[in-house]
Amino acid sequence: MESVGLALIGSGFMGRSHALAFHCVKSVFGDEVPRVRFELQCDRTTERAEAMRERFGFARATADWRDLLKDDSIDVVAITTPNRLHCEMAVGALRAGKHVICEKPMGVSLAEGEEMAAAARESGCVTMLGYNYTKSPAFLHAARLVEGGVLGRPYYFRGVMDEDYMASEDLEWSWRCLRSQAGLGALGDMGCHVFSKALRLMGPVESLVGEVETLHATRPKAAEDGGGVGEVENEDRATAMLRFKSGASGLFSTSRTVWGRKCHLAWEVHGTLGTLVFTQERMNELNLYLRSDAAGESGFRRIITGPAHPPYGEFVPAPGHSVGFTSQKTIEVGEFLRAVRSGGDVYPDFGDGLEIERTIWAVAESAERGSERVVVQR
Repeated sequence: MESVGLALIGSGFMGRSHALAFHCVKSVFGDEVPRVRFELQCDRTTERAEAMRERFGFARATADWRDLLKDDSIDVVAITTPNRLHCEMAVGALRAGKHVICEKPMGVSLAEGEEMAAAARESGCVTMLGYNYTKSPAFLHAARLVEGGVLGRPYYFRGVMDEDYMASEDLEWSWRCLRSQAGLGALGDMGCHVFSKALRLMGPVESLVGEVETLHATRPKAAEDGGGVGEVENEDRATAMLRFKSGASGLFSTSRTVWGRKCHLAWEVHGTLGTLVFTQERMNELNLYLRSDAAGESGFRRIITGPAHPPYGEFVPAPGHSVGFTSQKTIEVGEFLRAVRSGGDVYPDFGDGLEIERTIWAVAESAERGSERVVVQR
């Protein structure tokens, strides 16, 4: 496959991120990936779709995403819409024989995640979920260290993702507050990112005990939403104690109401031979401690990523100059397109994503039962 035709649904923050990545991917990875043909831009109105078509460089624009289903020029569909639309669009595209890359979460319920994973299996198409934080060179190197046994036996994981984008009680009510529109709250928006890393490094979660809280139970409604106040149906904060299938344990926490936190996605892996520590706000660094280090030089070493940590060198030829958010998305798109052309596994595909969904929904279920232990893996 020398080229693939792309349809992009959505043009907000993540739509622009996808457009940039699909434009950059060939120049970064060269012959490893097929050339991308920018065929169709879809958005909620004809006017917006046409404006984004011109901005992003697509051949055509539409306000009806179903136009792509019978369009033979389209091989790949990128979905960057609000959560409630993910399932219908992804399943429709897969049944039409299109490969799909979709932003997380999979949908607004676990049932929607299951439907998407089933459609992926039946279609035989390549699928991928937009967990681009798993594509930083530092995280990819961490995964190689863990898989290579450098830490010995991993026995404990601690992960957190906090932001302050809903910390103020004066922030207006929106679709993100509704289960029918957004699904879970902090769990579906941020906690899933923690589990995308935990499951990649530690394997599946077997059981957990979870607890959730809605800090701001109501929010003021804008005039166009009728004014007054609106109920917040999903959680602002969640925590859980974890037991992995491997026997390792862990601790998880996420909140969208922590003042001062912007992208505090941080995790640690404790192993019998050492410890790894990472935070996304310093995404080009990884901290490693090995017990074999000389006693007089004991302490964490700071690994500054560079060309020795693929695919960093495809972006920058020198260490310490740093790659960024869009670089992660470009690495993600490159992995996806290689699989579209040549086959092979990607992470996370819709099957992997379903395991993440099962885990975050188990946290919510445990909390609803009064912090009862919930079995995730049977």
